[in-house]
Amino acid sequence: MEIKYRPIGVIHSPFKDIAGMPIQPTGAANVQGTVEVLPEFVEGLKDLEGFSHVILLYHFHRVQEVKLTVIPFMDSEPHGVFATRAPKRPNPIGLSVVKLIRIEGNVLYIENVDILDGTPLLDIKPYVPEFDQPLVERIGWLERAKGKVRSKRSDDRFR
Repeated sequence: MEIKYRPIGVIHSPFKDIAGMPIQPTGAANVQGTVEVLPEFVEGLKDLEGFSHVILLYHFHRVQEVKLTVIPFMDSEPHGVFATRAPKRPNPIGLSVVKLIRIEGNVLYIENVDILDGTPLLDIKPYVPEFDQPLVERIGWLERAKGKVRSKRSDDRFR
């Protein structure tokens, strides 16, 4: 089975290079960007402005290879890619929850953006705490890294 997606827009951010970027929105506090939605999808933005946060699903367009075992930014030990948020995945799909500031026409103004400039956008979903914030019982190997994500920056290991 072949699955094909096409971008619905493009994400713009101050990050022109992968190295030195925040690795999660938590580490990108107050970093502003925009999402430019293609004209044929603008109608789908109706009522989105009522939400304070949105989930952006996007394509890691600069990923060159797949690795099933990676050393993530938050650890120095190798882990299975599915136990990480690393981009070198079989399907290089990224996910970020960002603050929605406003919408003007086909442009979403966002904050807390941790995404490379020019990244193709696949989908937008409203963030709803009742749906998206379950009580968590364990966080695996990341337990050792609690509290470090705000200051962690990417390097070039996932180019």
